Amino acid sequence: MIQAETLELLEWNRLCQHLATFAATKLGAIASRQLKIPDSQAESTQLLEQTKEVYQLESRLSPSLSFEGIQDIGDSLERAELQGILAGDELLAIATTLAGSRNLRRIIDNQEDLPILTELVADLRTYPELEQEIHRCIDERGQVTDRASQKLGEIRTDLRRLRSQITQKLQNILQAKSSAVQEQLITQRGDRYVIPVKATHKDVIPGIVHDTSTSGATLYVEPNSIVPVGNQLRQAIRREQTEEEVIRRALTEQVAAVKPDLERLLAIVTTLDLATARARYSFWLGANPPRFISWEQQESITLRQLRHPLLVWQHQHEQSSPVVPVDLLINPIIRVVTITGPNTGGKTVTLKTLALAALMAKVGLFIPAREPVEIPWFDQVLADIGDEQSLQQSLSTFSGHIRRISRILDALGSVEPGTADKEESSMPHAQSLVLLDEVGAGTDPAEGSALAIALLQHLANHARLTVATTHFGELKALKYEDERFENASVEFDESTLSPTYRLLWGIPGRSNALTIARRLGLKLEVVEQAKTHLGGATDEVNQVIAGLEAQRRRQETKAAEAQKLLQQAERLYKEVSSKAANLEERERTLKASQEAAVQQAIAQAKGEIAQVIRRLQQGTPTAQDAQQATNALNQIAQKFQPAAPAKPKAGFMPKVGDRIRLSQFGQTAEVLVAPDEDGELTVRFGIMKMTVKLEDVESLDGQKAEATVKSKPAPAPVTPAAPPALAIRTSKNTVDLRGKRVPDAELLLDKAISEAIGPIWIIHGHGTGKLRQGVHTYLQQHPRVSKYEAAEQVDGGSGVTVAYVE
Repeated sequence: MIQAETLELLEWNRLCQHLATFAATKLGAIASRQLKIPDSQAESTQLLEQTKEVYQLESRLSPSLSFEGIQDIGDSLERAELQGILAGDELLAIATTLAGSRNLRRIIDNQEDLPILTELVADLRTYPELEQEIHRCIDERGQVTDRASQKLGEIRTDLRRLRSQITQKLQNILQAKSSAVQEQLITQRGDRYVIPVKATHKDVIPGIVHDTSTSGATLYVEPNSIVPVGNQLRQAIRREQTEEEVIRRALTEQVAAVKPDLERLLAIVTTLDLATARARYSFWLGANPPRFISWEQQESITLRQLRHPLLVWQHQHEQSSPVVPVDLLINPIIRVVTITGPNTGGKTVTLKTLALAALMAKVGLFIPAREPVEIPWFDQVLADIGDEQSLQQSLSTFSGHIRRISRILDALGSVEPGTADKEESSMPHAQSLVLLDEVGAGTDPAEGSALAIALLQHLANHARLTVATTHFGELKALKYEDERFENASVEFDESTLSPTYRLLWGIPGRSNALTIARRLGLKLEVVEQAKTHLGGATDEVNQVIAGLEAQRRRQETKAAEAQKLLQQAERLYKEVSSKAANLEERERTLKASQEAAVQQAIAQAKGEIAQVIRRLQQGTPTAQDAQQATNALNQIAQKFQPAAPAKPKAGFMPKVGDRIRLSQFGQTAEVLVAPDEDGELTVRFGIMKMTVKLEDVESLDGQKAEATVKSKPAPAPVTPAAPPALAIRTSKNTVDLRGKRVPDAELLLDKAISEAIGPIWIIHGHGTGKLRQGVHTYLQQHPRVSKYEAAEQVDGGSGVTVAYVE
C-alpha cells in the first residue's frame, strides 16, 4: 500500500520510537510506537486540543503529571474473565492502577480550564472499594495477609506453633548429639526440617534422609522424633494454600465483575499518557501548535523556520551538525512547487520535513517551526523518495519510480476523460500532499523531462499540493505558463563549493556543474568546450538567476538590519514605558501619602477642637473662658492652615498691543482697548473679542495688574429691595454643556451668566465628572454668582447645577 510505503520512506517509525521515550507507562509506549494516523480532521483537532491542554497543565504543575502505579493489567483482566485465579502481585497491580488513575482524575478535576481532559476522565471509574479490599487482603509483597480471613489467621497461628515446636526439638537434638552433626544448623529440604549429620554417624541420629551433600560426607536427616510434627506442619501448609486460593479467587471474581470498566479505564489512561508524551516531545522539540487552515477561505501555508524532527534528535543525541531550518510559505493558488538545485543541497530533506510536519499535525503533535504554524489537513501524504531497484524483479531506477508513481496516482483516483478542464482543476479531487524526488530521472533526459511535465500537470489537477525536486531546466518554465506552479531552489555557495541548505522561493536553481568541475581541477579547455555545447542562452539564463540571487541576498541583509533596528526600538520603548510606569507609581504613592498626612492632620485638628469644646461645656463658661477658647482655636488654625501661595508681584498695567494672560481661562490674549476708569479692558482671544476686568488679567511673567482708583460716588438714596422674582426654568435660562471640553464650556457659561437675570440651569451630565468639576470651579470664582447647588431631582438632579446670578 502506497501510504504504508510513504511512512517507511519518511522514517515515521523512528519518530514514533522517539515519541515512545516520553511515555510514562508501558501502554503509552506501545501506543506511541503503534501511532494511528486519524482519518478525519475533527479527530486530529481533538488530539491537538488534548496535547495543548496537557502542555498547559504540565507548565503549571511541579512536579509534572504523574502516572505512578499504573501498570498493564490487560492480561490479568482477560484471565479473570476466563475464571482463572489471579496471583497476589497481579491483584496488587490492579489496586495500584486504580489508585494512580484516581490521582490523575483528581489533578485534572482541580483545574478549571481543561474541558477536553475533564471530559476524557469524566467516565473514569476507579472502584476505591475494590482497591481497599485488595490492599486489605494482599500486602506490598503480593502475599495474602493474615487479616484476609479469620480462618487463614487461625491456620497461620497453628503454623507458627508447629514450626516453633519443630525448631525447639531440633535444637535439643543438635545440643545432645553435637559430635554427630556436621554443624549447628537447622535447614529445610522441601517443606521438611532437617539437620546436617555426618555420614559416619548416621546411626547416631535415626531418621529420614532427605538430601546428601555433593561430597557425600553430610546427610540431611529429619529425625524420627519430629516426623509426626512435620506431617502436621505439611497438612497445615496445604490448608493455608487452599485458604489463600479461596481469598484470591474471591478477589478475582470482583475484578472480573467490573472488567469492562477497568478496560475503559486502561483506554482512558493510555489516551492521557499518549497526550502527555506528545506534549513532552513537542516541548523537547521546541515546537508550536499548528492551526489547520481552510481552503475555502484562501489561507496560505505558513511554516517558518521549519526543522526536521529526526535531524533535531540526531543533533541532540549524536552531536551531529546543527539543523538548518527552511521557510515554506505557499499561497493557496499554488498546486505544484518544483525545487531545483545541486545534489546534497537539502532538496530531499525539505520534502521529508514538509511531509513529517503534515503527519505530525494529523496525529496531534506540535510542529517544530516558528509561530504562527498554519498548515492544511491533508487526507493523504504520498511520496516517491529514493530508488526502488530490484535485481530479482529486474527493476531499474526509472522502473521503480514509475511503479511507485502509478500507485500514487491510483491512490489519488482519476476523473473521467474530458472532465479535467480548467474549471474543475481549480479544486482538486483529493486533498492530498504528493512528494516526488527527482521526478522523471533515470531515463533519457528529453523523454524524462516531457514525462515529468505531463505528470506535474496531471497532479496539479488531482492533488491539493505537489512538491517535486528535479534537475530538468524545462520544469522551471512551468511557472510562467500556469499560475498554479511555483519555483524554489536550494542555495549554493560558489566560494566554498558547498550548499547552504537554505530554500529560496521564486528563483529557480541554476546549474553549477561546470563551476564545480572547474574548481575541482578539471582542465579548463574541457570546461570551455562544454560551455560551447550548452549555448549562450543557458549562460545568459544562469547570469540572470545569479543576479536575482545576489539581489535577494542584499534584500535579506537589509531586512535583517531593519529587524535589528526594530528590536532595538522595541527594547527602548519597553524601557521608557517601564520608567514611565515607575514614575506614575511613585507619583501615586506620594499622592497617597500626602492625602494620608492631610487626613491625619484634619483628624488631629478635629480632636483638639473637640477638646476645647468639651472644656467650654464643663461648668458655667465665663467671658475669660470664651476668650481662652478663641485663642486656642486661632492657634489650631495657624498650626494646621497650609501656607498661602506667594502672591505675584503687582505693578503691571496693560497697554494696547500687549500680550497678557487671562487667569480664568489660562490662555493668552492681546489688549485691544486700554483699561478704563472702571478697570475694564477689551482683549482679543483667538477670533473672539471680549471685555474683562483688570483683576482677571496678569502679565506673561505672572505680575498682577494695578487696580485703578475710582472716585467714590455720592451715596444713593436707600430704597427697599424688591422681593426676588419666582425662579422658573425656561429654555432661555438653561445652558446645555454636555459633550463640551472645560475651556469651551467656560466660554459658553460666561456668556450665559453675563446675559442672565436670576438663576440659570447648567446641564453638564454625569460622565467622568470632569466637566461638572470644571463648571463648579468656574462658578466658585465668578463674581456674579452668589451660590450654586444641584438641581431638584425633577430637573436632572446631580447632572444639572443651578447657579444664582446677582
